[in-house]
Amino acid sequence: MAYSLFKRLLFRPAIVGLWRPWVEGDENIPAVGPALLASNHISAGDTVMLPAMIRRRMVFPAKSEAFHGKDLRSRVVAWFLKAVGMHPMDRSGGRASAESLTDVSEVLEQGDLLGIYPEGTRSPDGRLYKGKTGVARLTLHSGAPVIPVAMINSQLVKGPFGIPLMRKPGIRIGRPLDFSEYRGRDNDREVLRWITDRVMAAIAELSGQEYVDAYGTSVKSGNFTAEQLAAKVLARPGLGARKPPAEVPGASPQD
Repeated sequence: MAYSLFKRLLFRPAIVGLWRPWVEGDENIPAVGPALLASNHISAGDTVMLPAMIRRRMVFPAKSEAFHGKDLRSRVVAWFLKAVGMHPMDRSGGRASAESLTDVSEVLEQGDLLGIYPEGTRSPDGRLYKGKTGVARLTLHSGAPVIPVAMINSQLVKGPFGIPLMRKPGIRIGRPLDFSEYRGRDNDREVLRWITDRVMAAIAELSGQEYVDAYGTSVKSGNFTAEQLAAKVLARPGLGARKPPAEVPGASPQD
């Protein structure tokens, strides 16, 4: 209830009035049933604009720290995130992150749309960076298709009175990607990487961004020089990788 009220009465009218975004490919989102919307991530405004501009309700995971603040402002933020259906996501790594990913997958089990940023962070310079395999684990675990999404010109700039604005932003939505032939192989590293790269390649095709084969989080941590990053620019994600066989080599039909 709160989600619909916030979307229809506040967010969508405000975004359409201020940013005037365009949308292509909305018909690629199924009318019913679960799906993963995998998007590039240019600015903080992406998380607001995408749910506001599509027809169906969708949920984005939010960092778990945002749900546990103790001061008044933090409690208000936590209430708002819960009201609009956001799910906490542990990003510390290891078992905690794996368990958190399983919790987030409940959104798909309920037949809803789940938004995810495979890069794991906002792009440090507007380019597309290497995807993390969470998107592959989610599609293999749930069986839901992955719908690639490209946010275009969604950089925020300061407007009059400090109002954040975007200049001719857009959302380009691609056709669903089906990875059901690999169902049950969510511990196969080769499969996880191939699916992730396939998703990132679809996003790159929609967005037109230059692709850098390095994690955006590592770049933000200062782990690469400009020369090292330049050497990691590829024509597309997964360049040269071969598609894994649909069946595990040596496995019997009973396996």
